[in-house]
Amino acid sequence: MPPDSSAGKIASRPGRYAFAALLLANLFLAFGPWMVRMADVGPTASAFWRLSLAIPLLLLFARCQSPAAFRPGRALAVTILLAGLFFAADLAAWHYGIVRTKMANATLFGNSSTILFAAYGFIAARMLPRPSQAAAILLAIVGAILLLGSSYELSPRNFVGDLFAILAGFFYAFYLIAIDRARKVMAPMPVLALATVAGAGPLLLFALFLGEKVMPGDWGPVVLLSLGSQVIGQGLLVYCMGHLSPVVVGVGLLTQPAVAAAIGWLAYGERLSLADAAGAVLIALALLLIRLPDRRLATGDPEPHLGDDRRVR
Repeated sequence: MPPDSSAGKIASRPGRYAFAALLLANLFLAFGPWMVRMADVGPTASAFWRLSLAIPLLLLFARCQSPAAFRPGRALAVTILLAGLFFAADLAAWHYGIVRTKMANATLFGNSSTILFAAYGFIAARMLPRPSQAAAILLAIVGAILLLGSSYELSPRNFVGDLFAILAGFFYAFYLIAIDRARKVMAPMPVLALATVAGAGPLLLFALFLGEKVMPGDWGPVVLLSLGSQVIGQGLLVYCMGHLSPVVVGVGLLTQPAVAAAIGWLAYGERLSLADAAGAVLIALALLLIRLPDRRLATGDPEPHLGDDRRVR
């Protein structure tokens, strides 16, 4: 499939702000569960509004970034279609889980995609993780567990919601893999716009099939969900995936539990324990550790590594 010319220009630049974009993306994405709970529509319906309200803006941004993006080749079109369907399945399962289990459970299980996406990166590169990469992933996982440990709860009441959150994590990993492949040949906004269009329709049909309330009485939460999580959060995430390796993105995703803990403290008065603070420190150390290869690259290491920015296509 021929590469998008605009993507080639983007790929040829070092992506100087990609890591900052990854952190900012996860900041906005972490507010999503809060908005889902505040919405006065069904969980699948809120997922539909998240995508559908974002479509006009994303199509406008995509048109400005790459006018030729709406004529992708067959293989690329199939990849983006699969990305949209996986994302729709992820949102449907995760939103269902959010309202049927504790916020901490949904955040922890929903981020199971972290390990799967990082594993995909190593498999695609046909290499084993270096000690620093393995240590960063381990630190991030332990940090996330510590952050959510005080509020996490296994119980029969949460069982169904937990299962749907785990299922969402698997769907999200496949979505990230499809997006990663599409970003190798297309600019970020067209990829996200087309995947969003592909995912909106199935979510509406599923919400209607389940008999959920679809039309909101209060548009505020779904508008904020769409702008914050889809336009800004996913927009930044898809951008940085063209410049960062899957293992870096995977570790970065685990910053969401830290933001979720902060939201719980600010919005619901949930006290932060010593374990919460230790978890946040471990995640910060993981982010520093996963970026160490960039310093080696900056000092003249000629070979890009899996933990480095994608400076070579």
